[in-house]
Amino acid sequence: MSYSSSLIDVADSLVLDTSVLINLHACMYGERILSALPNHIVISDVVAGELELEASRRDGEYSFLNSLITNGIVTLVSLTETEFEVFQTLTSTTPSLDDGEAATIAVAACRNYLPVLDERKGRSRVPANCDGNLPCWSLDIFQHPQVIEILGVPDSTEALYLALRKGRMRVHEDHCDHVVGLIGVQRALECNSLPGYKFRQQEWQAVTLLERSLTTTSE
Repeated sequence: MSYSSSLIDVADSLVLDTSVLINLHACMYGERILSALPNHIVISDVVAGELELEASRRDGEYSFLNSLITNGIVTLVSLTETEFEVFQTLTSTTPSLDDGEAATIAVAACRNYLPVLDERKGRSRVPANCDGNLPCWSLDIFQHPQVIEILGVPDSTEALYLALRKGRMRVHEDHCDHVVGLIGVQRALECNSLPGYKFRQQEWQAVTLLERSLTTTSE
């Protein structure tokens, strides 16, 4: 199944969730990818706070964010009083969200920005808070035509694979076949964040064995 980034011809500002930054750091091409986008990109100070945890400092994610801010690739914003009220509602009502997701949605809702987040619970709260608008996926960033053009197909595919394997990036079930078609079934077996991974694993293993068999036969 083919996939087209929802960000094509979209000039709106983007506000990124913590998990999206983790994906971008894990893929090794994060700065180049975000620099390729035509959109203004913001990060809430709440998300920055989540990445300031010891584990993120150790993994390099906090340094990655600081580099993005220093180089003017993203803009760090603080929650306004109105945004904080939305944030409090999202973190205190069922289903409650974690702080990063709630802050991302609050900024998007109050500033008319597009939120980018992958977690199902957070995505489910976006339409009601953002005038019915749907959130974007990390995949929309990785598959943006300008990103692919600037990185080239090999590097953009490598970035996608690393985001899945190291960043545990989430994608929608409907997009899984497209992603596997890009990275290949052998690499898909290394990405257990893919939807239906356990169910699909046997199918992918069978395809891999068949490919190896055909390669051996041809030799």
